[in-house]
Amino acid sequence: MASDGAPRRVVLLRGTAASLWDLRAWERLGDDHRVSVLVPERNAYDVTTLELEKVPVRTAGGRMPRGTVGQLATRAVGERYLNLEPLLAGADVVHAAELGYWFSWQAARLKPKLGYKLALTVWETLPFADAYRNVRTRRYRRDVLAATDRFVATTERARDALLLEGAPAERISVSAPGIAIDRFEPARTPAPPADGRHLLLSIGRLVWEKGHQDLLRAVALLRARGRDDMRVLIVGVGPEERRLRGVIADLGLEDVAELRGFVDHDELPAVYAQASCLVLASLATAHWEEQFGMVLAEAMAGHVPIVAAASGAIPEVVGESGTLFGAGDWVGLAGVLETGPLADAPGARRVPAAERLARYSRESQAQRLRAIYDDMLA
Repeated sequence: MASDGAPRRVVLLRGTAASLWDLRAWERLGDDHRVSVLVPERNAYDVTTLELEKVPVRTAGGRMPRGTVGQLATRAVGERYLNLEPLLAGADVVHAAELGYWFSWQAARLKPKLGYKLALTVWETLPFADAYRNVRTRRYRRDVLAATDRFVATTERARDALLLEGAPAERISVSAPGIAIDRFEPARTPAPPADGRHLLLSIGRLVWEKGHQDLLRAVALLRARGRDDMRVLIVGVGPEERRLRGVIADLGLEDVAELRGFVDHDELPAVYAQASCLVLASLATAHWEEQFGMVLAEAMAGHVPIVAAASGAIPEVVGESGTLFGAGDWVGLAGVLETGPLADAPGARRVPAAERLARYSRESQAQRLRAIYDDMLA
């Protein structure tokens, strides 16, 4: 534990999903905080440029063979950090994420012995969502709920879900995630396609619930109505790529729709600069809905107009800084596009509410985290 004058020690746990977009704000906590993040050998994301102490850690899954057999074996025995206790010893705050995750449960179990405070970031907006899919997470949720000193909900919607889970209201803080606003400021100077067409941008994993197919349908409808001044760029990877290519072919959009695949985060500002708008057409499923949508904050930082589905936490995140349509209503989406971004010149920009954009900066998030830790350790 930190003695008087010594930096607070904060240890971040994100399982095998430590990422730049999630953890950048902790870089801004200041010299009075010593922040480290545990990074497994098979972490899902490259965090090389993250300016935090990165602590190598082994996991049960990391010892399994790669592929389906290894995934099934890991699921059978339960994923977990190996030899975690010495890595958390001496921490003032351990900051994990979500009620039903294995690494949060490990932190909850070690807390009585090691004496740290436990903070928990919560994006989940559907109460008990994991409990219906995974029997093991029911115990995780119960133990983590009892052990957590402060729940850090990313939205008011996540806060309401926590209340239904049984979290005490006085232990919940709401703190939106933050991005590096300055990295996306170049997109404020538009660079529309040389052919004079509008570029409609959709960024997200290639899965049904991200709604890329609804944007394609909307564009096909507008073309059927006689418009030929738009192109579609979909950025992302995922299991639905083949099906989306089939949708593009079926709708006759091969000449105007591109699936670009993975784009490095540092290259995204140049992609936003080309766009007339960002479309986030997310759809809710039985077990998931859009919990925030980091691309919304990125588009705001670049002054790129936003057209988004009224699904999950999107209306709360966007506020008056975007235009909403009914989730799954691709006809309505076509109408919103036609009367909104497509009614302006390609690359036209929209300045978001200053207070809302400032709220989504990593500096603002760091200030909120500092205040939360101050209160927890008082």
